[in-house]
Amino acid sequence: MVEAVEADDTEETQKELNSEPCHMDDTETAPPALPAGVTRAPRMHRWSVAFLCFYGFIVHLRPGEAFITPLLLSAEKNFTREQVTNEISPMLPYSYMAVLVPVFLLTDYLRYKPFLVLQSLSHVSVWLLLLLGTTLLQMQWMEVFYGITMATRIAYSSYIFSLVTPALYQRVAGYSRSAVLLGVFLSSVLGQLCMSFGGVSYATLSTVSLGFVSFGLLLSIFLPWPKRSLFFNREWREEGAAHFELDKMKCSETTGQTDQSPASSWKSSLFVQMLKELRNVVRVPCLRLWSLWMVFSSAGYYLVLLYVHLLWNKVYPAAENKHVYNGGVEAASTLLESVSWLCPGAVTAFSAGFVKIRWNLWSELVIGIITALQAGLLLLMGTTSSIWVCYVSYVLFKGFYQFLVPLANFQIASSLTKELCALVFGVNTFLGTILKSIITIVVADKRGLALSVHSQFSVYFCYFMLLTIIFLGSAAVVLIRHYRTHRRDDLAKDPSCKELAPLEGGDTKSKPMDSGASVKV
Repeated sequence: MVEAVEADDTEETQKELNSEPCHMDDTETAPPALPAGVTRAPRMHRWSVAFLCFYGFIVHLRPGEAFITPLLLSAEKNFTREQVTNEISPMLPYSYMAVLVPVFLLTDYLRYKPFLVLQSLSHVSVWLLLLLGTTLLQMQWMEVFYGITMATRIAYSSYIFSLVTPALYQRVAGYSRSAVLLGVFLSSVLGQLCMSFGGVSYATLSTVSLGFVSFGLLLSIFLPWPKRSLFFNREWREEGAAHFELDKMKCSETTGQTDQSPASSWKSSLFVQMLKELRNVVRVPCLRLWSLWMVFSSAGYYLVLLYVHLLWNKVYPAAENKHVYNGGVEAASTLLESVSWLCPGAVTAFSAGFVKIRWNLWSELVIGIITALQAGLLLLMGTTSSIWVCYVSYVLFKGFYQFLVPLANFQIASSLTKELCALVFGVNTFLGTILKSIITIVVADKRGLALSVHSQFSVYFCYFMLLTIIFLGSAAVVLIRHYRTHRRDDLAKDPSCKELAPLEGGDTKSKPMDSGASVKV
C-alpha cells in the first residue's frame, strides 16, 4: 500500500527518536551528532533506492510473458492443451509453495541480496528453457523456476525498507511498486506491438525477454548489500538510524529483565515476539476478516490468472500470431491495477472513513458483493464463446480484486507495526499458497481429476460462489446483531418506547446482551 508522506522526513525521524526513550539501556548513550554522515547517508540511500527500483523495472521487462501459453501450444513447441493444462502448469503452484517457506524465513536473515540474485538466475533459466527446451520435463522445470521467481519477490519488496528509515517506508514502497507496474505495463505493450505490427515470432519475443532478464542478473550482482534488515540484522540503529516501531514491543516486554543467556536472547528476539503477537491478531474481528479474505480470495484469484490464457486459446485458437491479444489485455489490467495501487489516496480516504462507511459494520457486505461480481464474471468467462467478452471479464475480475487489496492492506496495516504487518502478510500468503496447491492437485493435476480448462472455471465459479454465501451470511449476522443492539439501547434510554412498541408476548423487560453479541461501531 502506498500512502503520501506529508511531514518532512527529518522531522518525522527526529520525532520518533525523541518520543521513544525506553529503547536505550541504562548504559546506552545517544549517538553523537555527525553532520557529515547525516548528509551523506540520505544521498547514498537515494542512489540505492533508485538502483533497486531500476532493477525492479528491468527484470519485469519481459515482452514474451503474456505469450508463454500460446508459445507452448504453437507449432514452435507443439505441446497439447491437455499437457499444458494438467502436466506443465500445475508445477508452478507446487514450486511456489515449496520455496516460499525457506525464502520467507531466510531472506531477512541473509539480507535480501542473495535471493534477488537467485530470482534473476531463475528468470534466466525460465527463458533459456522456453527458448531451447523441447521436452515435457524441460517445460515442467521451466514452471519450477518460474515459481522460484514468484517466491523470491518478497526479497525485492522487503529489500527497499532496509535502505531507509521508517519515516520513509511508505514513500519508497510507492517507488518500488511504481517501477514494477511500469515494467509490467511497458512489457505487455511492447509484446503486443511486436506481435500485432512487427510480425515477430514467439521465439524472438523469448530472446528479447532473455536479454532483459540477463541484464537484470548483472544488475542484481552489483546491488549494494544491506547492513541491516527488518527482523534479524538491526545494528544500523547503533549508527544513528531511526528506531524501529517493533522496538516498542521489545521495550515493554523486556523491562526488568537482565538475563543475557542465549536461550533468553532467542526468546526475547523480535521475530519470536512477533510470532507470539500473531495469536492476538486472530482475536481481532477486523484483522481476522481481512486476513481470511486475503487467504481464500487470493488462492482463487491466482488460479484464474494461471489458467486464463489456456481458456482464451480454447475460446479463440488464433491461426496467426498477430490475432493473439494477450499482451494488450494484460496491459489494460495492469493499468487498472496501477490506478488502485499508485492512486491510493481515494481508496485510503474511502477506507479511513471520510466517506461515511463504518468498515467494522459493512466490510463483510462489501466483500460479499464484490466476490459475487467476481463469481458472475467467472461464469461468463467459462460459458461465453466470444473472446472479447472473455477479455473484458478478465480485466474486470482483476480490477475488483485489486480494488479490495488496498482496503485489506489499510485495515491490517493501520492496526499493526510495519514489521508485524509484514509477518501477517507473509503468513496469509503462505496459507493462500497451500490452499491454491490443494485445489490444483485435486482439480487440475494429472494425478487428480485432470479437468479441462472450461470445467476448471466452473469449479472456480462454485468456489467464489461459496465465498459469496459465507461473506454475505456473515454480513447478515453482523447487521442483525447491530440492529438488535441499537434497538435494545433505544429501549433502555427511552422507557416510553416500551409502551408504544411492546415486545412479543407483553414482556417489556430488555434482556441483557451476550458478551459476543455487541459490535464495535
